[in-house]
Amino acid sequence: MRSRITIFSTLLLTVILLSPLQAQDKAPTKVLRAGAAASNITPPLGELIVGGWKPIPATNIHDELHARCLVLNDGETTIGFVICDNVGIPREVFDAARQLIDAETDLDVSKLLMASTHTHSATTARGNSKVTAVEELTGYQTFIARRIADGVRRALAQMQPARIAWGSASEPSELNNRRWFVTDPKMLSNPFGGVDQVRMNPPRGNKALLRPAGPIDPEVSFISVQSTEGQPIALLGNYSLHYVGGVNSGEVSADYFGYFANMVSERLGTDKQQPPFVGILTNGTSGDVNNIKFTGNSPRVAKYQKMQMVAEKVANRVMEAHATLEWHDWVKLDSASTDLVLKVRKPTEAMKQHFTELAKRPKEEQHIREEIYSKRVKIIEEGPNEVTIPLQVLQIGSLAIHAMPFEVFTEIGLELKDRTPFQDAFTIELANGSYGYLPTPEQHKFGGYETWLGTNYVQLDASDLMIERLLYLSQKLLGDAEK
Repeated sequence: MRSRITIFSTLLLTVILLSPLQAQDKAPTKVLRAGAAASNITPPLGELIVGGWKPIPATNIHDELHARCLVLNDGETTIGFVICDNVGIPREVFDAARQLIDAETDLDVSKLLMASTHTHSATTARGNSKVTAVEELTGYQTFIARRIADGVRRALAQMQPARIAWGSASEPSELNNRRWFVTDPKMLSNPFGGVDQVRMNPPRGNKALLRPAGPIDPEVSFISVQSTEGQPIALLGNYSLHYVGGVNSGEVSADYFGYFANMVSERLGTDKQQPPFVGILTNGTSGDVNNIKFTGNSPRVAKYQKMQMVAEKVANRVMEAHATLEWHDWVKLDSASTDLVLKVRKPTEAMKQHFTELAKRPKEEQHIREEIYSKRVKIIEEGPNEVTIPLQVLQIGSLAIHAMPFEVFTEIGLELKDRTPFQDAFTIELANGSYGYLPTPEQHKFGGYETWLGTNYVQLDASDLMIERLLYLSQKLLGDAEK
């Protein structure tokens, strides 16, 4: 009898001890979900292409433009990316898209990162000023906002259990800092009657070339998402290179960003899958970097060939690194954002006097740059004294993605990578707005196209303020994750 009681007591104690473990085993596991979609944002012919000094109407569509969307959910938080084939989209257009998404979904739209790729062969969605808010959207701006919202809704509808990985590779061969110190003062004149220290895009192979004024960033960062069964959902890359160009006049193209999207799809074998795979390439910090080789000889290539060559190199590096990725069934997702008020630069008395005197000269004696910057300076003088710009950091596990609404100099992105509290980081430029170029204070001292008033619009130390604010947001995300 005693032995039976002992056995029964032992069994009862075992059940009691195992109950919490069994309850833990039955607790719901965390599930990562993802969805992607691409909305066509190709404009009607006749819309203006603004990649050159003077806008020209679009006369042909070489390849379609898209707003490429990726949404991720960790069970609690949804974040997302919308990357548009456009030279630069003002905040008001992105905000209009957010308003539609907010009204039509349950998303927290503050956790969406929206950006432009900066292709110079897309028609403009910009306003008349980089710092004056757009009061009424044009037809094309309204169209883009609607298509962004549609793309996000479609991505949400296609969400499924997923896993995620991220990595990086290096492709320096197509990167050249385009700002050069030169010995010839004739190369250094600016539209304001002064002389700079550096020249943007100097003549190739010229004896006056001394050295580049800044660095490059050869890292190709990327995020890959696939279903739990291994079917690719989306791949988002990031490369710090300006547009490539080499298009026929009047033709619309997504540039190398579009070619990259198609190439990674082909390499992953996703041509016929459903839902469709979405390839995405974002523009990193490339405000002072392009693929022009300024020393030595470069062979001539056919129209569109160069952008294909660049896209193929970047895609090849990504695919090589992709084979070594460590996949995660779940990671923490989050986003932190803030507004930063910056002072708008205003023309000096010397500038105003210079353009007053210039206006007295015959039209044929005025250079196109002087004519353009005379108009820009007047708009700036009559515009606001401050501008409020959005900053954002997205978290994917130990990876941080910075969002900056400028054409950002490469050294700014490198500093953020060096100082981030996250294990990995990269920056997407022209994100959540488009406010012109962003040089560092030191680069402002050198002068050159990217620093001119009318190309750059905000206070000279703006980049320092933005870096500190982004690092604060990153630290805040990590602090919240530890609670």
